[in-house]
Amino acid sequence: MSGLPGGPPEGMLQVALNGSRGAADGAAVPLSPGDLVRSALDAVAAGACEVLVHPRTPCGRESLSPRVVGPLLEELRGAGVRVPLTVPAGVGAEPDPAGRLERVRSWTVLPDRATVPFAEPGARELGQALLARGVAVDAVVPLGGGAGPEPLARFLEWAAPGRVRLVAELAEADPALVAGLRWLPPVPVVLYGREGAAWPVLRLAARCGAGARIGVAQVLHLPDGRPARSNAELVSAALGLRGGAATATAGNR
Repeated sequence: MSGLPGGPPEGMLQVALNGSRGAADGAAVPLSPGDLVRSALDAVAAGACEVLVHPRTPCGRESLSPRVVGPLLEELRGAGVRVPLTVPAGVGAEPDPAGRLERVRSWTVLPDRATVPFAEPGARELGQALLARGVAVDAVVPLGGGAGPEPLARFLEWAAPGRVRLVAELAEADPALVAGLRWLPPVPVVLYGREGAAWPVLRLAARCGAGARIGVAQVLHLPDGRPARSNAELVSAALGLRGGAATATAGNR
């Protein structure tokens, strides 16, 4: 299976450093800005091409405030994280659609990319505001698992040209879910799953030529079931699986 539209850079793997995880999820989850910096550096050294990080206030709440986003981005870049940095721009960080627009328009330090969940209200307007500021957009669309067709339809109605990727969250590693993406506009596609779907979806991404995402935000265990000790360990395991899946696909052609 191959030939998704607008394929990503070869071997693109994004590490999701923290997501909605907290201290209760174990020592592998980086919490403080310093922990996030170290985790990002280690994950990039292990082979991650991009970093997704959820900026948080000192009390642990996700935030789009420029006073939270800016210092974290500056700390990551100042520490030597040279790959593209992505932050989420969704309900988890700011529930009000108008508030999200206000926040991203007030950023003084810009990320390279921002995720925009197209299952949430105001996604198209938020995407346009980000692009107008020079921030590339990862349009997040859920597929399978009871997700309706509305988020994908909303993305297709918008489908702004330029610096946009489709990031599909798959409920399961069903090739039929990905096959339906072949008729999309020519935008790069990134696939990921959560928990039990994380590793099967990563293998599927390798087989169909899509980018992938892995990290403690998605899964806390390695493919063999052992608890992951770090994001870097997850990245190393992901690259090993992607290489094996790609080789197997090539051999079956």
